[in-house]
Amino acid sequence: MTDTAQPPSLLHRLKPLLPWIVTLGLFAAGAWSLHHLLASVDLKQVMSVARATPWHVLALAVLATLASYAALIGYDWSALRYIEKDLPKPVIALGSFLGYAMGNTIGAGLITGGAVRYRIYSALGLTAQDIAAIATFASVSFGFGATIIGFGALAVHPYALGHLLPLAPGMVRGLSVVVVTLSVGLLFVIAVRGSQITVRSITLKAPAPRLMAAQFLFTALDLLLAAMTLYLLLPPSDLGFATFLAVYAAAVMAGVISHVPGGVGVLETVVVAALPASVPVADVAAGLLLYRVIYYLLPFGLSLVLMALTEARMASGKVMPVLAPVTRSVGALVPLAMSVMMLASGAFLMMSTLIPPTSELAEQLEVLTPLAVIEGGALLSSILGAAMLIIAHGLLRRVAGAWWLAMLALAAGIVASLANGLDVERAAFLGVALLILWPTKAEFFRTTRLTREAFSPRWAVVILGLMAALAATLFFAHKATPYANELWWQFAIDQSAPRALRAALVGMSVLGLSLLVFALRPGQMSHELPTLDEIEKVRAIVMSQPDPEANIALTGDKCLMFSDSGRSALMYRIRGRSWIALHEPFGDPSELSALAWAFQDAAYAANARPVFYSVGAERIPLWLEMGLALVKMGEEAVVPLRDFSLEGPARKKLRTAHNRALRDGLSFEVLTPPFAEDLMPELKAISDAWLKTKAGEEKGFSVGAFDPAVLSRAPIAVVRFDGRIVAFANLWLTEARQKASIDLMRHIDDAPSGLMEFLFTELLLHFADQGYAEFSLGNAPLSGLDARRGAALSTRLGALVYRHGRQFYNFEGLRAFKDKFSPDWQPIYVAVSPRANILAVATDVVALVSRARETNATSTTITSTDHSPA
Repeated sequence: MTDTAQPPSLLHRLKPLLPWIVTLGLFAAGAWSLHHLLASVDLKQVMSVARATPWHVLALAVLATLASYAALIGYDWSALRYIEKDLPKPVIALGSFLGYAMGNTIGAGLITGGAVRYRIYSALGLTAQDIAAIATFASVSFGFGATIIGFGALAVHPYALGHLLPLAPGMVRGLSVVVVTLSVGLLFVIAVRGSQITVRSITLKAPAPRLMAAQFLFTALDLLLAAMTLYLLLPPSDLGFATFLAVYAAAVMAGVISHVPGGVGVLETVVVAALPASVPVADVAAGLLLYRVIYYLLPFGLSLVLMALTEARMASGKVMPVLAPVTRSVGALVPLAMSVMMLASGAFLMMSTLIPPTSELAEQLEVLTPLAVIEGGALLSSILGAAMLIIAHGLLRRVAGAWWLAMLALAAGIVASLANGLDVERAAFLGVALLILWPTKAEFFRTTRLTREAFSPRWAVVILGLMAALAATLFFAHKATPYANELWWQFAIDQSAPRALRAALVGMSVLGLSLLVFALRPGQMSHELPTLDEIEKVRAIVMSQPDPEANIALTGDKCLMFSDSGRSALMYRIRGRSWIALHEPFGDPSELSALAWAFQDAAYAANARPVFYSVGAERIPLWLEMGLALVKMGEEAVVPLRDFSLEGPARKKLRTAHNRALRDGLSFEVLTPPFAEDLMPELKAISDAWLKTKAGEEKGFSVGAFDPAVLSRAPIAVVRFDGRIVAFANLWLTEARQKASIDLMRHIDDAPSGLMEFLFTELLLHFADQGYAEFSLGNAPLSGLDARRGAALSTRLGALVYRHGRQFYNFEGLRAFKDKFSPDWQPIYVAVSPRANILAVATDVVALVSRARETNATSTTITSTDHSPA
């Protein structure tokens, strides 16, 4: 029977989107409130006020912003001191700045900023748990600091939020004093008693009082300087800075709680509502607009320039060796950053076509410019903006064609901007984006078509949100423009509103059609088990590459995904919402990264979670680039064979045991196909007898089962005693002849003493003599792994997998047994999404490993699911 998993219900498929839907709902609520607050505001007036802001005020706001981000570096510095880790100060500054610059702009700062730090700090040896502790420490510190500072300011100025809170000033002051007292008291108790808090698998101990004080200082500086940036840009009022600090702290906390990216709409609503009624709303809107540009977009732009310079230095080879891992990690951030930049460029280009001229020069140029140029520039800008939103998805997936299309779209956008009222500012913005994108070409290597994978549901939500924002911009910009008596498609030199409507129609039509095309495009993957022809096709790929573990693809119990060229493959099975790929892709080295990306894309498009199970350390940079987290599940014992022998004092015990086995009558032989007709029945009898002594039945997926059709195609090592076979192991080899391993290893119940040690010793001697470089003894669980209640999630995952996926069916003393051969212990991981439920993944893997035998419709192959060569 084949694996016929029931398709997930609609509610089950929509569940991962609920956080996005809630965030959009909160954003819509904030936008609706802001709409009412800005009902009397004219966009032209807002732009005029923004342009009239004195240069010295802008300069002071920029300096306050840079100082605030410098204070943010202190979060990471103190967090590293807290976990007792040390990194070079330039690396700390880089990781902190990029983390906050991208996290503040993209949103979900804890996740986005944490991912940035993971890529940079892990390059210098920090573990995922270390980086999670840094992010958690910084978040908790900010929470305590913002609470104490914000409520402290409210205690001093209880009237600050009088327009928003239905409470008397006295009650606001009393509640604020209580909150500050409780927060400070809790910190004092934690510091004195040395308490600790465990959040999931992360345990946070109380920091030292000096470190706690330093962190509070960094938080205070951060909030004070960020508030100062906005305070400088707002119009003068009788609201003192101390009172405004309470307003700002409340606005920031509201934005954080809402999870809206950057708190857009939420922060503005709180600030506008809290300011005195005597302050002109248009001036406040201008200040908030400049604040967004200076505090959010300017640092993000600087981070993009920094990445572009890093890519240029890497391309020229001018990178210090000691910083090479860090620069490669920065390169891993490029697709996300360039995708956001292209998304912002497209939205900016489209919105600019919806806004009428806001300066006298632009209005005069519009009158002097030929009508066809104006109309054509507006329509072209809208089309290009919509195209950029689509291209951004390809950049996120590292598609090479998307990079070329992005360059062309930005260049065309510059031309369209100049044609549309000689908009030099817009052209300059797009020109800077083009220069930033130019040196990053090496990061976009996937040859897949831009339209190959459907948009994920999350991306569709983002695009729909942008369309709503465009519609809001259109109506806000033209709410006072009379056009009821004009046909909206009628060209007119002095009617910017109909032109904006046409541009909006074109842009939204392109977006809507693109979403429809991508969403309705049929899937390219088949989840049927392979046919005999496909087995032979993958056999050629397995034999042509050096990793012997790829032989597990030949059992026929896993689905196969081939590269476009057919020179590479990936094996996987589906269980519930988990798409579980076994090991890394194998085949042509130049295609492996693209194949892994394609598998992840297909899983996400199906609203499933991609899992790369039992992968080594060699491709850790790839998993990090794909945004996956690594959970260590065990270690593989690999014996170097270049100098392996039984000579010397270090091999005395092994040599003695081997000589004793020879004297007792054991002999070793490697049999090669074709085999004698009576061999398989003899091995089957040994296998059946061996299984009777073990709990459970045949396993699969990552370990083979006794299948004559599979075993008859590869060499088999046998041990004889008095002329009869007492043990056997089928060998995994490839034509590269670099590394060898085994799959099944079975013996009779009354085997002679030292049989297993003799078998492995002979295998090592045999392949050393054949010129192989390595021999894998298989995997072993981490020492002390236990699925006890309260253990870390990763520990329970490893324990569950190894309990059901063991090949020797007994892990007691397994590591000690393999240590006799002096192997190199190499880590083995599971690569999963950081947001994935690890226990759910473990359950799916265990279910695949432990299920009953299944027969492939095209062969006698057994299916199952878990591989640990041992």
